[in-house]
Amino acid sequence: MDTTKRPQPLARDAMAYVLAGGRGSRLKELTDRRAKPAVYFGGKTRIIDFALSNALNSGIRRLGVATQYKAHSLIRHLQRGWNFLRPERNESFDVLPASQRVSETQWYEGTADAVYQNIDIIESYGPEFMVILAGDHIYKMDYELMLRQHVDAKADVTVGCLEVPRAEATGFGVMHVDDGDTIISFIEKPADPPGMPDKPDFALASMGIYVFRTKFLLDQLRRDAADPGSSRDFGKDIIPHIVRNGKAVAHRFAKSCVRSTSESGAYWRDVGTIDAYWEANIDLTDVTPELDLYDRDWPIWTYAELKPPAKFVHDEDGRRGSAVSSLIAGDCIVSGAALKRSLVFTGARINSYSSLEEVVMLPDCVVGRNAHLKRAIIDHGVHIPEGLVVGEDPEMDAKRFRVSEKGICLITQDMIDRLSN
Repeated sequence: MDTTKRPQPLARDAMAYVLAGGRGSRLKELTDRRAKPAVYFGGKTRIIDFALSNALNSGIRRLGVATQYKAHSLIRHLQRGWNFLRPERNESFDVLPASQRVSETQWYEGTADAVYQNIDIIESYGPEFMVILAGDHIYKMDYELMLRQHVDAKADVTVGCLEVPRAEATGFGVMHVDDGDTIISFIEKPADPPGMPDKPDFALASMGIYVFRTKFLLDQLRRDAADPGSSRDFGKDIIPHIVRNGKAVAHRFAKSCVRSTSESGAYWRDVGTIDAYWEANIDLTDVTPELDLYDRDWPIWTYAELKPPAKFVHDEDGRRGSAVSSLIAGDCIVSGAALKRSLVFTGARINSYSSLEEVVMLPDCVVGRNAHLKRAIIDHGVHIPEGLVVGEDPEMDAKRFRVSEKGICLITQDMIDRLSN
């Protein structure tokens, strides 16, 4: 019998605090009515579900989400999909809008301020650790391993980091580390990023994930709030101050990335542009995608709607309901239409003689007969008129719709309405 005591999971004494107030303006019209963390992803989920699921699967049972920009659809999703945590089990889930609780004129001024304004709520739960998360990235990660490194290293802050080729690291906050991954300096978007000691051609880029002991963090937030010159931001103010005056340690994502047997690399995506969003969704249609959504050991929790199964009807030449290399959600009816390498969310109605190829279609869309769509993103609730052709004439597409750098068409209902005016 093994009498060795296993260490108590640190996640039990942690609170995950998700910063979900960002607009995500590079997603253009996709964020006209919703914050970036509320944008749909992967056929069933929203982007924020990944950070929250990571926390839940890691064993963290106290969750808070700070919202700000156009938060209604995000708050509605959280209320519907994340209301299963129970106070009587020492679990909690708080949605924390920018509600001018500290000052009648003050919204959240930055990422650090979004935590500072809710210090009283955090203190009421008394967590020993705080895990600060960005709410707008796609990845699977076990935060328990990062918490363990934080304690073992006796760090003041531990910063989650990606290994990025140096040439690609110029758009990130980059950690310059020593041989033990202690952060020597933090450089925001450097022209010449410092390489890693063991991998000189790679740099350590911040993921916007931070671990603190709660008391230390709250002390830092109060200090920062009293500094009139601060921009109230973790990346610009809090972390650089700790690097200069305390002990900051880098945690490499590869050490805590969760992989199923079918996932080879450490998967992390910022789906912050039209092209990146389209590519990450379409990649899921691959035979063996880089991101495994079918991993039962690390489920992505979300609002599970009660919907009937998808349905495919008609079996005539030229009018056959079919989908190849595609993901089709529930309550979709593919009626004599052909889909190829596409991802279709809940509630679609795709009518006869139409075709979709490399299309990401958000919920509740209707496609009229004889429409042919290629390399496009269709926003929520759009009605595609009969006979519309997209993806064959780039000049015509650019006049009617939003076209990305790589030629992906983003189509909204407002754009469709303008066609008939």
